[in-house]
Amino acid sequence: MFRSIACRAGTTARLSTPYRSSCRSAIGAMPLRAKLDERALTTRAPAGMDLAEELRPRPEDEPDDVVVGSKAGLRTIELNRPKKLNSLNSSMIRKILPRLIEWEKSDMANVVVMKGAGPKAFCAGGDVAALAEINKTEGGWRESAKYFGLEYKLDHYIATYQKPYIAFMDGITMGGGVGLSIHAPFRIATERTVFAMPETTIGFFPDVGASFFLPRMNGSVGTYLALTSDRLHGANVFYSGIATHYLHSTSLLSLEARLGELRFRDYDTLETRLRLINDAIEEFSTGMPHDEPMHIRGELRQAIDRCFSHSTIEEIIKALEAEEGATKEWATRTLETLHKRSPTSVHVTLRQMRVGGKWSIAETFRREHAIASQFMRHPDFTEGVTALLVRKTAPQWQPATLEKLTESGENVTAPFFNFADVKEEERLVLLNDRDYSEYPHLYLGVPSEMEIEEAVISGGNTGRTRQEVMSEVVGRRNGRQGVRAVAAEILERKTSVDSSGKARWVS
Repeated sequence: MFRSIACRAGTTARLSTPYRSSCRSAIGAMPLRAKLDERALTTRAPAGMDLAEELRPRPEDEPDDVVVGSKAGLRTIELNRPKKLNSLNSSMIRKILPRLIEWEKSDMANVVVMKGAGPKAFCAGGDVAALAEINKTEGGWRESAKYFGLEYKLDHYIATYQKPYIAFMDGITMGGGVGLSIHAPFRIATERTVFAMPETTIGFFPDVGASFFLPRMNGSVGTYLALTSDRLHGANVFYSGIATHYLHSTSLLSLEARLGELRFRDYDTLETRLRLINDAIEEFSTGMPHDEPMHIRGELRQAIDRCFSHSTIEEIIKALEAEEGATKEWATRTLETLHKRSPTSVHVTLRQMRVGGKWSIAETFRREHAIASQFMRHPDFTEGVTALLVRKTAPQWQPATLEKLTESGENVTAPFFNFADVKEEERLVLLNDRDYSEYPHLYLGVPSEMEIEEAVISGGNTGRTRQEVMSEVVGRRNGRQGVRAVAAEILERKTSVDSSGKARWVS
């Protein structure tokens, strides 16, 4: 049964404890083991879904793989599998979701922080090795599909959460860890953050809502990251817009304490609360690292847009082969990378990037579940995971290469996007009906190219200087650290300066 995360000794504050552990009062009373209200879980679920049963702990669940804490208005969830880089599994999801549901209804919970145990990882992804083993059994793909269904329900719940939610992306943040963070209004990167979507490496596709957030990144950067699994480190996770803030990892404990001190009035809107939290986070800013320049900028960024804006893999490969000069070496490495990936995954992922930008957040998770279920039937996922994580050899993809797939003329993506043919009992039912077509809190992140373009063209025929545009964009974010550098790179790359010194947007 679900157990209380804390106990009280008189009026003492709640303590951070393992999820299923008990605690004793100062006078040695028996442990207090209060249950979560399972009736509430059932009533929150859509008709026909027994959420309490779906989230009920299983005998095989690890007891302490999630640690929850409470201090004043702050609630924390710590992923506690540091030896496995906090990789996400069903046991952890069954602990996290009930707490989020409970806290969303509680007047005592003001802010939720998601973080990982240990210095190496926030969350390095899902436990794919276990899924590959399940897939080797008769009908095992259905059990694997259930895992993804549970994970995507959690991710959608986070994406539509009605309380302020902050993800500490401190350390490796990949796959399942991205799902726990990327849809949050606050995503804090540190000098230890390593971001990637490595799914095409193992014969899968970028999931956990990647269909929504990657196509909405500036230019073709999202497509590039999806197809190549390229990694971003530290400050570059912020510069790219994946993180909303950058802090040094040593500041996170102090930030937690500060968040616990925040007090909101009952009538404060969610936006008001988010702005107060944003100000609190900025109190711990110590500047961007001088030894970590922006990686995706200038000529490299232009090359990414030139090569990865195409709608077929064949066109992308031709564009990479045509690169010359300063970006030729990068293009050669990128071609080698693409040829190591699962050909099926690469083709499915490109189509995903082209159509996902039109999906709402709810559609995203429903359709990604259908795609994931199809991949559980496909041999490349089990082969990719087994080869890379168990045998430590190169995977034997089916089909074997991008060239052979092209020669076959097969429309390999079709089975993955036949959403109308998904059986009713296999369709994903989310935990609520909340939905949106664009992230509602974009102002908390770095400025986008679209925002800066609008600032440039708002000058009309008279125009505006780059400095005037810069002042407006940075001013909207109250001079937050790092914003000026992002805006300056976009203005340098996407505008020209006319004879009167005014900036003109270059398409």
